[in-house]
Amino acid sequence: MFTRITSVVMLITFVCISVVSALATTAGAVPATQVTYPEQTFANGKARHFTYKTDDGVTIRYFIMKSSDGVIRAAFDACDVCWPENKGYTQQGDVMVCNNCGRRFPSTRINEVQGGCNPAPLKRKVEQGIVIIKVADILQGKRYFDFRGGTR
Repeated sequence: MFTRITSVVMLITFVCISVVSALATTAGAVPATQVTYPEQTFANGKARHFTYKTDDGVTIRYFIMKSSDGVIRAAFDACDVCWPENKGYTQQGDVMVCNNCGRRFPSTRINEVQGGCNPAPLKRKVEQGIVIIKVADILQGKRYFDFRGGTR
Protein backbone atom coordinates (compact mmCIF):
# COMPACT_ATOMS: atom_id res chain seq x y z
CA MET A 1 0.00 0.00 0.00
CA PHE A 2 2.82 2.42 0.95
CA THR A 3 4.58 1.76 -2.37
CA ARG A 4 1.40 2.48 -4.31
CA ILE A 5 0.80 5.75 -2.44
CA THR A 6 4.41 6.78 -2.99
CA SER A 7 4.10 6.02 -6.71
CA VAL A 8 0.90 8.06 -7.00
CA VAL A 9 2.46 11.00 -5.15
CA MET A 10 5.54 10.85 -7.39
CA LEU A 11 3.36 10.74 -10.51
CA ILE A 12 1.29 13.72 -9.39
CA THR A 13 4.45 15.66 -8.52
CA PHE A 14 5.96 14.89 -11.93
CA VAL A 15 2.78 15.99 -13.75
CA CYS A 16 2.58 19.22 -11.74
CA ILE A 17 6.22 20.07 -12.42
CA SER A 18 5.78 19.30 -16.12
CA VAL A 19 2.71 21.52 -16.39
CA VAL A 20 4.37 24.40 -14.54
CA SER A 21 7.50 24.08 -16.72
CA ALA A 22 5.42 24.03 -19.89
CA LEU A 23 3.46 27.10 -18.81
CA ALA A 24 6.63 28.98 -17.93
CA THR A 25 8.18 28.09 -21.27
CA THR A 26 5.16 29.02 -23.37
CA ALA A 27 4.28 32.14 -21.41
CA GLY A 28 7.86 33.40 -21.42
CA ALA A 29 9.45 35.25 -18.58
CA VAL A 30 8.73 38.92 -18.24
CA PRO A 31 12.08 40.71 -18.04
CA ALA A 32 12.72 42.77 -14.93
CA THR A 33 12.65 46.53 -15.38
CA GLN A 34 14.58 47.33 -12.21
CA VAL A 35 16.81 45.84 -9.55
CA THR A 36 16.28 46.58 -5.87
CA TYR A 37 18.32 46.31 -2.70
CA PRO A 38 17.40 47.04 0.92
CA GLU A 39 18.99 50.39 1.83
CA GLN A 40 20.17 48.84 5.10
CA THR A 41 22.58 46.67 3.05
CA PHE A 42 24.80 49.74 2.65
CA ALA A 43 24.51 51.19 6.17
CA ASN A 44 28.12 50.37 7.09
CA GLY A 45 29.57 52.49 4.26
CA LYS A 46 31.19 49.52 2.50
CA ALA A 47 30.88 49.47 -1.28
CA ARG A 48 29.03 46.41 -2.52
CA HIS A 49 29.84 45.20 -6.04
CA PHE A 50 27.14 43.70 -8.25
CA THR A 51 26.84 42.34 -11.78
CA TYR A 52 24.09 42.33 -14.38
CA LYS A 53 24.29 39.91 -17.30
CA THR A 54 22.78 41.19 -20.55
CA ASP A 55 20.77 39.04 -22.96
CA ASP A 56 23.80 38.84 -25.24
CA GLY A 57 26.15 37.70 -22.49
CA VAL A 58 27.92 40.91 -21.46
CA THR A 59 28.46 41.20 -17.70
CA ILE A 60 28.04 44.78 -16.48
CA ARG A 61 29.67 45.54 -13.13
CA TYR A 62 28.60 48.29 -10.74
CA PHE A 63 28.84 49.19 -7.09
CA ILE A 64 26.58 50.83 -4.53
CA MET A 65 27.69 52.44 -1.29
CA LYS A 66 26.56 54.83 1.40
CA SER A 67 28.99 57.75 1.37
CA SER A 68 30.29 59.55 4.44
CA ASP A 69 27.59 62.22 4.02
CA GLY A 70 24.89 59.54 4.32
CA VAL A 71 23.86 59.47 0.64
CA ILE A 72 23.40 56.20 -1.26
CA ARG A 73 25.60 56.36 -4.36
CA ALA A 74 26.03 54.05 -7.35
CA ALA A 75 28.51 53.87 -10.20
CA PHE A 76 29.74 51.50 -12.84
CA ASP A 77 32.90 49.63 -11.91
CA ALA A 78 34.64 51.47 -14.77
CA CYS A 79 35.48 54.95 -16.00
CA ASP A 80 35.82 56.82 -19.29
CA VAL A 81 39.63 56.51 -19.26
CA CYS A 82 40.68 53.17 -17.77
CA TRP A 83 37.72 50.98 -18.77
CA PRO A 84 39.67 49.09 -21.49
CA GLU A 85 41.86 47.60 -18.74
CA ASN A 86 38.73 46.10 -17.10
CA LYS A 87 40.10 46.55 -13.56
CA GLY A 88 37.42 48.59 -11.78
CA TYR A 89 37.64 50.12 -8.31
CA THR A 90 38.50 49.03 -4.78
CA GLN A 91 37.38 50.80 -1.63
CA GLN A 92 40.00 52.11 0.80
CA GLY A 93 38.30 53.79 3.73
CA ASP A 94 36.13 56.61 2.42
CA VAL A 95 37.56 56.60 -1.12
CA MET A 96 37.23 54.43 -4.19
CA VAL A 97 40.58 53.73 -5.86
CA CYS A 98 41.01 52.98 -9.56
CA ASN A 99 42.70 49.57 -9.80
CA ASN A 100 44.44 50.66 -13.01
CA CYS A 101 45.84 54.16 -12.46
CA GLY A 102 45.54 54.47 -8.69
CA ARG A 103 43.51 57.70 -8.69
CA ARG A 104 41.41 58.16 -5.57
CA PHE A 105 37.82 59.40 -5.44
CA PRO A 106 36.07 60.46 -2.22
CA SER A 107 32.77 58.66 -1.70
CA THR A 108 30.94 62.00 -1.55
CA ARG A 109 31.87 62.74 -5.18
CA ILE A 110 30.48 59.52 -6.66
CA ASN A 111 27.44 60.36 -8.83
CA GLU A 112 28.44 64.04 -8.53
CA VAL A 113 31.49 64.16 -10.80
CA GLN A 114 31.76 62.35 -14.11
CA GLY A 115 34.25 61.98 -16.89
CA GLY A 116 37.96 61.28 -16.77
CA CYS A 117 38.82 58.52 -14.33
CA ASN A 118 35.85 59.18 -12.03
CA PRO A 119 33.63 56.14 -11.54
CA ALA A 120 30.98 56.44 -14.26
CA PRO A 121 27.71 57.46 -12.52
CA LEU A 122 24.76 55.08 -12.37
CA LYS A 123 21.31 56.57 -11.74
CA ARG A 124 19.60 55.30 -8.61
CA LYS A 125 16.85 56.35 -6.26
CA VAL A 126 15.86 55.39 -2.75
CA GLU A 127 12.19 54.96 -1.87
CA GLN A 128 10.88 53.68 1.46
CA GLY A 129 14.19 52.10 2.39
CA ILE A 130 14.74 50.41 -0.99
CA VAL A 131 17.52 51.31 -3.44
CA ILE A 132 16.10 51.12 -6.96
CA ILE A 133 18.11 51.02 -10.18
CA LYS A 134 16.39 50.73 -13.55
CA VAL A 135 17.71 47.98 -15.81
CA ALA A 136 17.69 50.49 -18.68
CA ASP A 137 20.15 52.62 -16.70
CA ILE A 138 22.38 49.61 -16.01
CA LEU A 139 22.38 48.81 -19.72
CA GLN A 140 23.75 52.32 -20.41
CA GLY A 141 27.04 51.07 -18.95
CA LYS A 142 27.36 48.12 -21.32
CA ARG A 143 29.95 49.96 -23.42
CA TYR A 144 32.42 49.76 -20.53
CA PHE A 145 32.25 45.95 -20.40
CA ASP A 146 31.63 44.76 -23.97
CA PHE A 147 34.98 43.57 -25.32
CA ARG A 148 33.65 41.35 -28.11
CA GLY A 149 34.88 43.74 -30.80
CA GLY A 150 38.46 43.47 -29.57
CA THR A 151 38.35 46.96 -28.06
CA ARG A 152 40.48 45.98 -25.10
